[in-house]
Amino acid sequence: MSVNCGIVGLPNVGKSTIFSAITAAPAEAANYPFCTIDPNVGVVTVADKRMDKITKLVKPQKVIPTIVEFVDIAGLVAGASKGEGLGNQFLGHIRSVNAIIHVVRCFDDPNITHVSGRIDPLDDIGIINMELALADLEVVEKRLSSMGKQLKSQDKAIATKAKIQVPILEKLKVELAEGKLAKNCKLDDEDAEAISDLNLITLKKTLYACNIDEDGITEENEYVKIVRELAESEGSEVLSICGKLESEISEMESQEEKDEFMEAAGISESGLDQLTHAAYKLLGLRTYFTAGEKEVRAWTFKEGSTAPQAAGVIHSDFERGFIRAEVFHCDDLFELGSEARVKEAGKLRVEGKEYIVQDGDVMHFRFNV
Repeated sequence: MSVNCGIVGLPNVGKSTIFSAITAAPAEAANYPFCTIDPNVGVVTVADKRMDKITKLVKPQKVIPTIVEFVDIAGLVAGASKGEGLGNQFLGHIRSVNAIIHVVRCFDDPNITHVSGRIDPLDDIGIINMELALADLEVVEKRLSSMGKQLKSQDKAIATKAKIQVPILEKLKVELAEGKLAKNCKLDDEDAEAISDLNLITLKKTLYACNIDEDGITEENEYVKIVRELAESEGSEVLSICGKLESEISEMESQEEKDEFMEAAGISESGLDQLTHAAYKLLGLRTYFTAGEKEVRAWTFKEGSTAPQAAGVIHSDFERGFIRAEVFHCDDLFELGSEARVKEAGKLRVEGKEYIVQDGDVMHFRFNV
């Protein structure tokens, strides 16, 4: 399954700098608003030390890691939902992503202009959230305006669906008009599923990425603490990343040089690794592996997936014709050294349709279609 994250935030908070650093894609970065016009897209591989270990033991002809797609969306300003700045053309790009990475400026630097003329993380977040809420409000109102005809439809399925949707939409209309996010409107799973086709932006999972300076690496500053408190109140995730240092790291040629620089700077994990791992956690995603002489490959699946559902990530035929799965955990492979020894130790299991796939499983599927 594909994973994509939209990077949003006010102009000049460091979105494009961070995007360029983590993806090595040539996003334009400049000290003035709206330097990003079309959404830049960068596809990056997900670092996984387990896969590196499997590869060393299996020695395949080919290695295929999982990927995450990052979409850098132009800076939004107050009034974006009504066409201010570069307008709501960018809000459409956000609707297509799985999760939102909201970059928040958490550093002082008089040489870098702030669109509001001051550093205030809560105000910055509030501006973006209000614009996203108003954009969703427009979608909700448009759907509500069509409900009368659907309620009177001769097609019972259409009429029944409309009857379910109307009270949910009316509730969202009130909440969104006040700038509240749809995910904070206390919708239960059934309600959320009923209006899932609207693809509301403010129902998406959000990760706040605090763009800090070098001083913020060793000690969390007050700006980050403020963002963390907000994130906790709304059930979002938060991490700190130094866009300036990440940009310097991305320009280094060798991994050894990057590792030495990171160690000297007190950075234990690259910004890319932080964001990809956080995105997986945010979306409830896990990884299983297929391993053989021809190929070692990592596959992304939803936590809680059954074996047939996980098989369907490879191909729908695998899920439809699922018979069984031969499974062992990568930790057993690391301990015993080879699949043959895993089998000898009785660690390889045959699992059926009810098996819940675990993060780090190595799997071989049997199917028939």
